[in-house]
Amino acid sequence: MDESIPVTRDVDHGTAKLMPDVDRKRAWLLTVDGAPQSYVDLDEPTYLEFEYARRLGHVLDTVAEPGRPLDVLHLGGGALTLPRYLAVTRPGSRQDVVEADRALLELVVEHLPLPDDAAVAVHTADARAWLEAAPTDSADVIVADVFGGSRVPAHLTSLTYAREAGRVLRDGGVYLANLADAAPFDFLRSQLATFAAVFEELVLIAEPAVLRGRRFGNAVLVAAHHPADTLALARLTAADAFPARVEYGAGIRDFIAGARPVRDENAVPSPQPPNGAFGIG
Repeated sequence: MDESIPVTRDVDHGTAKLMPDVDRKRAWLLTVDGAPQSYVDLDEPTYLEFEYARRLGHVLDTVAEPGRPLDVLHLGGGALTLPRYLAVTRPGSRQDVVEADRALLELVVEHLPLPDDAAVAVHTADARAWLEAAPTDSADVIVADVFGGSRVPAHLTSLTYAREAGRVLRDGGVYLANLADAAPFDFLRSQLATFAAVFEELVLIAEPAVLRGRRFGNAVLVAAHHPADTLALARLTAADAFPARVEYGAGIRDFIAGARPVRDENAVPSPQPPNGAFGIG
């Protein structure tokens, strides 16, 4: 792929654009309808440009001993940033990526090909339909980073969905999700309440300014039946360019504060980001 020429293509759910990073020779930013979706450096796949992706990477680094291969199900494909990351940091991992937008997936695989030795299988399907058909106890980790435009689809927010995730995960498995919200956090609080009904331990990772309600932003949800390594996560996230706070235990219970689990019949998408929240140039 020419290192200097942007690529624009109509995909199933909008207009996708791959734009080269002038500062990194083989790095690309993927946007859909102007909203940043993924960033990939083909020469350095462990480089995670987006803050939320780095936080997901920190969790993936701490869910098992370093280098141990994992079976991972990615709901949402983007430019396959985290599958590339895991293929390097946990070689031998078996990964399935589920992306609803076939044309987007074809664009990414064509222009940003996966390494030959990466055991990553890509599939075009609806994330929840795939999850419901997946075998019980078949994944060590589920990573949910699904956005229809700039919003998490409603059918990926309910108690039934969370229970399916719990079924597919093995004992000791971990569910990760990239969510986005702003004060008064109706969506985020309802998501924590929903996953608290299925999983015993929750962790929330976000910038202090987001948690204080000062601005719209991403929050990483971690759900499992065992405690996360919150000390390691706090150390890693504190060292980032934009440090994050790691909330768990009483902090999570206080944040939920009476929010109820979401049922399919009253599920709604995550809120529409304000203009400019995630836009670029």
